[in-house]
Amino acid sequence: MTLEERLDSDLKKAMRARDSTKLGVLRMLKSALKYAAIAKSGTEAELSDAEAAHVIRKQVKQRQDSIESFEKGGRAELASKEKEELGVLNAYLPQAMSSDELVKVVRETIAEVGATSKTQMSAVMKALQAKVAGRVDGKTLSAEVQKQLQ
Repeated sequence: MTLEERLDSDLKKAMRARDSTKLGVLRMLKSALKYAAIAKSGTEAELSDAEAAHVIRKQVKQRQDSIESFEKGGRAELASKEKEELGVLNAYLPQAMSSDELVKVVRETIAEVGATSKTQMSAVMKALQAKVAGRVDGKTLSAEVQKQLQ
């Protein structure tokens, strides 16, 4: 079952259950996926699961930024609504890597690339992005690479 098929199925379930929060998030996500497909190559295009996961990560990042802004502004009710939406979106992302897995993958990639200093960090990051395929956010990945290249 592709990500989009799973999304359609869950959308129908949310309609039947009258879960307005989940329904709203899934409709928004479906719309974002359709816009990304159109931007990719026209109205009849379909996204791969990896491309769909990238769109979902963008939506997650937007929610995280909104939560931070609402909490700074003292709007707890809006922050809690965004947190609910974030929970729905996270269910569609691939399982995140544990810190032990991350350390191991970064070590292996540094050895493969042959990097010895921070000046070669971009080569390591490029190779890592392909390996982790969105299971780790860029900030965490970058911090681990910098730590190991010191």
